[in-house]
Amino acid sequence: MALNLTGRIALVTGATGELGRVMARTLAACGADVAIHYNSNEAKASELQAEITATGRRAVIVKADITNQASVLAMKDTVTSALGDVDIVVANAVIQYDWTSVLEQSPEDYRSQFESCVMQSVYLAKAFAPAMIEKKAGRFIGINTECSMQNFESQSAYVSGKRGMDGVYRVLAKEIGKHQITVNQVAPGWTISDIDRANGTERNEGYEKSVALKRRGTDQDIANTVAFLASDLAGFITGAYIPVCGGNVMPSI
Repeated sequence: MALNLTGRIALVTGATGELGRVMARTLAACGADVAIHYNSNEAKASELQAEITATGRRAVIVKADITNQASVLAMKDTVTSALGDVDIVVANAVIQYDWTSVLEQSPEDYRSQFESCVMQSVYLAKAFAPAMIEKKAGRFIGINTECSMQNFESQSAYVSGKRGMDGVYRVLAKEIGKHQITVNQVAPGWTISDIDRANGTERNEGYEKSVALKRRGTDQDIANTVAFLASDLAGFITGAYIPVCGGNVMPSI
């Protein structure tokens, strides 16, 4: 068996980010054509596009504000025109902000997380689910976080946004499952990415002590799980929240 996505078209939001770029490369390596969404880093998007097209896959870059429905719908039109109907939607983009306590966190930070986690998920579903319903096939994959289960100090805005996203995805899984569309979430732990490799910060003993596997995962670990959920091998998995964190958090039954 292989993760064969040949003939599929994937959209990765936030594809120029630390995790997003590895997801885009991995989906392309499995055979998918890729729409590379970016918000501000056009240079990185173009670099990633060149890298993917060099492998023989098609790739298009598209700028959009994932917190604005009109912008998301325009992104859908651009991608559909360039590549065709999207089969795989990976909701990876999120607004970055400085974490602090509930009492000190700006209300705007809570709004930004709601817009970039909950409303992005809603807008992507409204834009891309209709074509999937018509084809009776498709994948929605949301990037959540282990923080949704941890609820540690200073995480409140991020956790509230991602928990809201979780609610949207679980309900969406039930609503469109009859059309053979799966809706799942991948929840990374504190993941090693290019910025850690450049700074030599891959190790963190304090964090690693709480991880069952006693190490941090990598961006490729996250991308591998996304590719699996995008494939036919995961055709009977939907409504799942899958931590990819070495056992740092474990959903209970």
